[in-house]
Amino acid sequence: MSERVALYLQDAHPIPDGIEYVKYAEKRGFEAVWQAESRLVRDAIVPMAAFAATTERIKVGSGVINNWTRNAALIAATFLTLDDLAPDRAICGIGAWWDPLAKNVGIDRKSPLTAMREVVEVVRRLLSAETVTFHGEYVHVEGIKLDVVHGRKGPRNVPIYIGATGPKMMELTGEIADGAVLNYLVKPEYNIQAMERLEAGAKKSGRSVDDIDRPQLVVCSMDDDRRRGLDGARKLITQYLAQQPHFAKALGADEGMVGEIKKRLGWPATEEEIEDAMQFVPDEMVQMVAAAGTPEECRAKVQEYIDTGCTCPILYPLGPDVKAMIDAFAVD
Repeated sequence: MSERVALYLQDAHPIPDGIEYVKYAEKRGFEAVWQAESRLVRDAIVPMAAFAATTERIKVGSGVINNWTRNAALIAATFLTLDDLAPDRAICGIGAWWDPLAKNVGIDRKSPLTAMREVVEVVRRLLSAETVTFHGEYVHVEGIKLDVVHGRKGPRNVPIYIGATGPKMMELTGEIADGAVLNYLVKPEYNIQAMERLEAGAKKSGRSVDDIDRPQLVVCSMDDDRRRGLDGARKLITQYLAQQPHFAKALGADEGMVGEIKKRLGWPATEEEIEDAMQFVPDEMVQMVAAAGTPEECRAKVQEYIDTGCTCPILYPLGPDVKAMIDAFAVD
């Protein structure tokens, strides 16, 4: 098992509970916590600040904020502030967001590769204490800098990771980022293609894929009762099969099965509808893309992702006992 392991939190737990989980993960040797920001529910920065303020060693990453709704200068100022709170522990994770959510809030995500390249360049230069003038297609800044009057001046050690999914964004990540946050609910074989694209991008900047950190989100639904463990992940997978056609295609899901699920789920789906539709998702499909079942099964699945290129599993706990999952992967 990897000597590196991290925790992933979304919005399933009250923030005070999340703080306790992060403190416990730090005690058990976890290297980082990554806070999600995806749906319009929980901002990443507020809980990140809470985690940073109540711990001493663990790194705190955004997993991931998008590069559209905060401009590059604000992103840099935000991570300067987090670095003030927890020096050398903040990680800036950025993603390209997704539709229809972006479209529904007025964002036109055209040329996402160009937009990402420009934002990453300006954020990095600002955090390096440069005075920046940049006029691109999306980012326009004139003679700006992080104007620190009180406190630490000079460059800040804030690595930038991109939450890449598609092959073109993965290649760009290899070229310009410090790391790639690899996706969850994918087969381990997905990593092989990701490694190829990261390598191609890294070569453009005179690096190799080994210079790119590759933490990966991994759904982890662990329980001593195997059935409960499988059902925890099955619930999430059921929703993805109904709502995201590309996910069903990637899994090779039977169209009849997906049709049965869709017939049972409204929008938004109720708990009762999801539980009714779950019956159509077999155990084999659950364990294809998630660490689900007993602790032994979960550890074995995580190892598959490590064997195919993941450098640090970021465990997304779906079971009711988060501390038990932390214990199962502790490295202290």
